[in-house]
Amino acid sequence: MQSSAKEISAAIVAAGGAVSFEKFMELALYSPNGFYSTDGRAGRRGDFITSPEVGPLFGSVVGNAIDAQWKALGSPTEFTLVEVGAGPGTLARSILTSDLACRDALSYIAVEKSASQLAMHPEGVTSLATMPSEPFVGVILANELLDNLPFRLFVFDGQWQEAFVVEQDATFLEILRKVEDAPAWLPHDVRHGSRIAVQSQAQSWLANSLSLVQRGAIIVFDYCTTSIDAVHKPWRDWLRTYRQHEVGEHYLRHPGSQDITCHVMVDQLDFVCQPTRVSS
Repeated sequence: MQSSAKEISAAIVAAGGAVSFEKFMELALYSPNGFYSTDGRAGRRGDFITSPEVGPLFGSVVGNAIDAQWKALGSPTEFTLVEVGAGPGTLARSILTSDLACRDALSYIAVEKSASQLAMHPEGVTSLATMPSEPFVGVILANELLDNLPFRLFVFDGQWQEAFVVEQDATFLEILRKVEDAPAWLPHDVRHGSRIAVQSQAQSWLANSLSLVQRGAIIVFDYCTTSIDAVHKPWRDWLRTYRQHEVGEHYLRHPGSQDITCHVMVDQLDFVCQPTRVSS
């Protein structure tokens, strides 16, 4: 069983005894021994299944949506599709084998952090480890990406405090700290112990994506809720772990060997898009 525990332990020491949950999640998923840097992946032989792994139909439907955007833009001769969090390229294969009207104009860029998964990308795509830096005309596509972006975790204990992670006797434990930069919009008519995800990285991803698309669209598929809905539900309804197609253990257990995922709070994405609201 792979583990990112050493990286997390070193980060805790370097930070003076505690790291934010956001940092813990980042290291658990994306450090050199993190879940997505090693063997964690979608697919029937992986840890979970997303729509592209079920069959080619999803790719065909997405291909139709991409064609619709291309036609809405006047069928430009240069049209870019950037798939972010492309994994091993399963969705790219399905899209590229569908009956694309925009095929001759299409440049397909597949963005994937994991070197092992990036190496599995199909022919016909340009593979990158990070987002392109130059604006383009086209579509940014993200299938179940935002739910895996690290986030700050806040817990209500008479007041909102942020969750941090410490290590004691080789076990990672959660502590709460009052922080000065807690978001002002956090609700206060909530039960003791209520939790909420503050998804600043998802907001930053959306803001960057909006800056890259000169003309076109951003298409995101994910599990979604709202902050108000989530805060009134048990946290296990929207913050989960998975390993080998089963619900995993507590999110602080076995870092690097299980996925950590959180429903996307669409109202927090609205902060980026106002006055043009997110359509869901």
